[in-house]
Amino acid sequence: MKGLDATLGARPIDAGPRPRRGDHAVSFFEYWPGWLFYTPIVLQWMALGLRHGDMSLPTAANPRIETGGLCGESKSAILDQLAPPQRHWLAPFTVFAVGENPARHLAEAEQRMHEAGLDYPLVVKPDIGCNGAGVRLLRGTDDLLRYLREFPAHLRVMLQEFVSYEGEAGLFYVRHPDQRRGRITSMTLKSSPVVVGDGRSTLRSLILAHPRAGHVPQLYFPRLADRLDSVPASGEHVALVFVGNHCKGATFENGADHVTEELTQRIDEIAQAIPDFYFGRFDVRFRSLPELRRGTGFTLIEVNGVGSEATHIWDPRTTLAQAYAAQFFHYRAAFEIGRKNRAAGHRTSGLRAMIRLWRLQKRVLAAYPLND
Repeated sequence: MKGLDATLGARPIDAGPRPRRGDHAVSFFEYWPGWLFYTPIVLQWMALGLRHGDMSLPTAANPRIETGGLCGESKSAILDQLAPPQRHWLAPFTVFAVGENPARHLAEAEQRMHEAGLDYPLVVKPDIGCNGAGVRLLRGTDDLLRYLREFPAHLRVMLQEFVSYEGEAGLFYVRHPDQRRGRITSMTLKSSPVVVGDGRSTLRSLILAHPRAGHVPQLYFPRLADRLDSVPASGEHVALVFVGNHCKGATFENGADHVTEELTQRIDEIAQAIPDFYFGRFDVRFRSLPELRRGTGFTLIEVNGVGSEATHIWDPRTTLAQAYAAQFFHYRAAFEIGRKNRAAGHRTSGLRAMIRLWRLQKRVLAAYPLND
């Protein structure tokens, strides 16, 4: 196998020419069942695992994170590792365990908020999770109490400052342990589909008439069930999803053209402020694209490890071949980084522990409240 330096140098983050934005609303593979889309990736994982003698080798790619961030890891435990001075880029948060008595834990939650300098509105999310499961925007005490009543007991939740910037992006980062600097290998711009009321049509009709949302109404109807028959006022804008996640209905756009040396340097500085972090995605909210390109005007809201992906593949203009090329490239990199870290003395989780934590994550995700 070629070294990662050669692999990284051979693959630009923009995998080729793309059609104009209006040419596609939804790509033909965008909402395939997970088992269908990911089967080739699982086969690649197995082949690489056999070649390297360890199916869990990528769990050593970020050795200070449980399973390298593949599954079952604590979001807050990753963020807690971010050292000053880079920590000032991070949206403040606090964490607590939900108990059997939501009313009693409401007081504890708001005390934690006070200690962390947080106030409404804020974002609540499970401490173990993925794909935006259980993430909501809380506007006041009633919203928080409702969430605590729906959340499974004895699991931890994060309360995080709501960053009001309209822009959101996912920046995938890869650095070889022998490299002085890493690079951004993927950039995705995220947004929510929005419908505009005409004073006559129901929200259901507006969704069905939307050029993109109308293709996948099943992503929005359950979350908006109590509003579907309402009639938004003329000119009223209704965002269909809050969570910046593709499988929950957010719109993703390949942002490769906006990656600059200044932004790469800033993300590299943040990544290297997390001990032994080599592979994963930084999710940020930003004020404007010109500022983001300069490596300023953004706030970090989440850091994801090996279990994250280069989400530009869900831009409707991305071809299936480009999507698989990006996926294969990144998982080869994860195995290669894991191999280097294993040689340096870091341990992998082992296949049994990896499967156990994957099952735990799958079980708790199914128990979380519906996201916004």
